[in-house]
Amino acid sequence: MREEYIKKAVEQFEVLLREQLDRVDRMRAGAAPKDYDALETVTVGLIGGDGIGPIIMAEAKRLLEKLLAEEISSGRIVLTEIEGLTIENRLALGKAVPDDVLAAIKACDVILKGPTTTPKGGTMESANVTLRRELDLYANVRPVSVPEEGIDWMFYRENTEGEYVLGSRGIEAPGDLAMDFKVTTEPGTRRIARAAFEYAKANGKTNVAIVTKANIMKKTDGNFTRICHEVAADYPEITADDWYIDIMTANLVNPAIRNQFQVFVLPNLYGDIITDEAAEIQGGVGTAGSANMGDRYAMFEAIHGSAPRMVEEGLADYANPSSIFKAAEMLLRHIGFIDKADRLASALHQAGEIEKRVVVTGTKEGATCREFAEYVMEKLA
Repeated sequence: MREEYIKKAVEQFEVLLREQLDRVDRMRAGAAPKDYDALETVTVGLIGGDGIGPIIMAEAKRLLEKLLAEEISSGRIVLTEIEGLTIENRLALGKAVPDDVLAAIKACDVILKGPTTTPKGGTMESANVTLRRELDLYANVRPVSVPEEGIDWMFYRENTEGEYVLGSRGIEAPGDLAMDFKVTTEPGTRRIARAAFEYAKANGKTNVAIVTKANIMKKTDGNFTRICHEVAADYPEITADDWYIDIMTANLVNPAIRNQFQVFVLPNLYGDIITDEAAEIQGGVGTAGSANMGDRYAMFEAIHGSAPRMVEEGLADYANPSSIFKAAEMLLRHIGFIDKADRLASALHQAGEIEKRVVVTGTKEGATCREFAEYVMEKLA
């Protein structure tokens, strides 16, 4: 029986290895980044998702309609709602992202997406992981800002590799062991490193922190570190420092040094964990937006989950839309509407951090999602 498991594992690993090497070839072939200014029409796909997703996304849509009223009227911007990326539909079809939904998403230029639920147990992949792979959204970009503490962080998390790319395709010898796989590729790492250093250069940043566990994961994280330093050599004005993920998680909660960090570049799993920690420092995961960017597509979303408990307790209408609003701000910047993004950022800052006249608490004692959205729209200059 053991020899049979070994034989099956070897066969499965060969399939995975060939798939990943083919992916390396596709990355090396490359694709020219999309020029949004050159597009006659920019199509923005809106996906409600699960749980509180449709509620916060309804307010995000109203916000975009207000900010982009002229562009929508002229046909420069098209907002299109995409149905079917719900847990019920995905389970019924047995697909993380149904084929018709994926086709509708690929017909768009950018996506604003509500949170989606990943089934517990079983083998169905996360919809986010599937979309990142199918759309080649290799850069997960998350800003965190706490001005009063001098915190202005930008995280560049590799988004298509690491432990997640093959997370549902490990091997198992029942009763003996289970093994999952971690993937680090040369072109995949090089492009996320380049994105982080280009951001630093364009925004006057002088330091990039390379965060790994290269002292233990010597092949994968070791190569990630090596490649990042090779890219760093093209940016002599920027210092590249190595940090291990465990000490960096401690550094972020150390008020004595945390305001010294600027830009971070790190593999997938570490980035997933540490950006939630960083968002909590900012005020909670409900306050942070997230961008998933590639050369052809980009997807913007809240970083929190679908909050099924709030739905079960009848509190869905009291969900905080701040995270999806910040994602909408990032979307506007990405497609070139900088002034509109600045207006939204200012309104969110005034409403959520300065005046705080309408406060969402996630309970019936606080404001509803709709009430907070109205407040933010009042603040748009």
